Amino acid sequence: MSKKPPADGKTQPATGMRRGLTSYGDQGFSLFLRKAFIKGAGYTDDALARPVIGIVNTGSAYNPCHGNMPQLIEAVKRGIMLAGGLPMDFPTISVHESFAAPTSMYLRNLMSMDTEEMIRAQPMDAVVLIGGCDKTVPAQLMGAASANIPAIQLITGSMLTGSHRSERVGACTDCRRYWARYRAEDIDDEEIADVNNQLVASVGTCSVMGTASTMACIAEAIGMTVAGGASPPAVTADRIRVAEETGTRAVQLAHSGLTIDKILTEKAFDNALRVLLAIGGSTNAIVHLAAIAGRVGLEIDLAKLDRMGRETPVLLDLKPTGSHYMEDLHKAGGVATLLRELKPLLHLDAMTVNGITLGEQLAAQGPGFAQDVVRSVDKPIYPQGGLAVLRGNLAPGGAIIKQSAADPTLMEHEGRAVVFDNLQDLAERIDDESLDVNADDMLVLKNIGPLGAPGMPEAGYIPIPRKLARQGVKDMVRISDGRMSGTAFGSIVLHVTPEAAIGGPLAYVRTGDRIRLSVSRREISLLVSEQELARRAQEHPIIRPAAGRGYRKLFLENVTQADKGVDFEFLRAENLQRKDT
Repeated sequence: MSKKPPADGKTQPATGMRRGLTSYGDQGFSLFLRKAFIKGAGYTDDALARPVIGIVNTGSAYNPCHGNMPQLIEAVKRGIMLAGGLPMDFPTISVHESFAAPTSMYLRNLMSMDTEEMIRAQPMDAVVLIGGCDKTVPAQLMGAASANIPAIQLITGSMLTGSHRSERVGACTDCRRYWARYRAEDIDDEEIADVNNQLVASVGTCSVMGTASTMACIAEAIGMTVAGGASPPAVTADRIRVAEETGTRAVQLAHSGLTIDKILTEKAFDNALRVLLAIGGSTNAIVHLAAIAGRVGLEIDLAKLDRMGRETPVLLDLKPTGSHYMEDLHKAGGVATLLRELKPLLHLDAMTVNGITLGEQLAAQGPGFAQDVVRSVDKPIYPQGGLAVLRGNLAPGGAIIKQSAADPTLMEHEGRAVVFDNLQDLAERIDDESLDVNADDMLVLKNIGPLGAPGMPEAGYIPIPRKLARQGVKDMVRISDGRMSGTAFGSIVLHVTPEAAIGGPLAYVRTGDRIRLSVSRREISLLVSEQELARRAQEHPIIRPAAGRGYRKLFLENVTQADKGVDFEFLRAENLQRKDT
């Protein structure tokens, strides 16, 4: 027999369908009306009395990385119902790296706002965040951190690898490698078309250590997934089982009240940085971690990251730093295999969404087994962390280089700057046969930072000028205020802060200037006097980009620099906003 709604309209405990009642001026009527409408979908009072678990659905025809979304949602719902909860999936923005213009980073903050507000607006005792493609996991963690209810991340999983003429290939390091060969006229139109059919063998995220794989590993290391949640490929039974387990765990989170702020602590972020360094992960992850940390009142200290990097070797043999793919990491035992090697450097007392500490979780996962994907500390892929933080008069606020994926001979280099003012200038001149450029020069690209493009696109992977590529040049020092895909490789200095568009020193670099890069000294310096730079600044004052309406206006007026996560200032935790003023 169904229960009648309370006649006196007294406030009920804020759980389940009683959470966040719509404002009608009568709480009893608000609940009555809500239940009336949801019963129109066939729900019973018994179902509506259970803990409500929201499921963020980011499926989209434009997002093949999330192509397994229907299967994942079904499995999550099964896990929730097995544990006695009520699953409620709802849509949010879905952002795919290759389909978002001008860049997916431009839309990350919008997706985080969508995620946060939908969590706040709808009744749920816990939420399952399903994401995979580069910016979706950061956006979801940012939004959930601001909403601060019990939350758990489910990764969509990586794609399978393909085969091109008997060579194993996978997106997207091999995409870039083959495209570079095509630009150098080493392969023809027919072969580039053939490889295009083989690079992405199934739905799922990139199979190398790009940003998606990096954020998957970090999500597990930071304590936001079930044990083993990072590595199963998208189309495997293991991934579906992880989804079911995630649903079950979400109900347990709802009962325990373990909110996300208890997971995303300073110790958890330290663990995330250790893992980022040890996997040779994407430079993008630094920006994303800074944004997520900012939502819970913490900051990512680049100096601390660099200190960690000097004592944290790269252990994961995955492209682009190594030779394997994500499915190989899964077969090797997943992220747990890496964490065991890093145990002396980790905060094992950090809490996880599984209700136990990271150390307890590792112990429960067993001792591991022999494999060749994760190296031991005494036999690393690279002796230091994959990333290094550079500073100097060209980047007073810092810059990043992925040293593990660069040419060692270019890590100590001084050269002549060949400057491109923006993306259009780059497109028009990079392959011009008359371009005055040599292999020892440094390619500099301005105005691709947070405001400059806008959205800080992944254009920092400046192509080798075609005439040099034909000569066999594989790498050059490249410098910009933009980003680079984690799937890319090369001697590339990124995230130069402050960016050119707000008058950072990069804005005043001219072709012919000398630049010195010293990774050992963590230096990136423009060999031009302060007086000359000041004179150039007076001659060419910076006009900050602006827009008249819409999201572009919101973005340009509120976005922060790379060191603060390229988040909107008003979305950062209030204590951080006060600290910055």
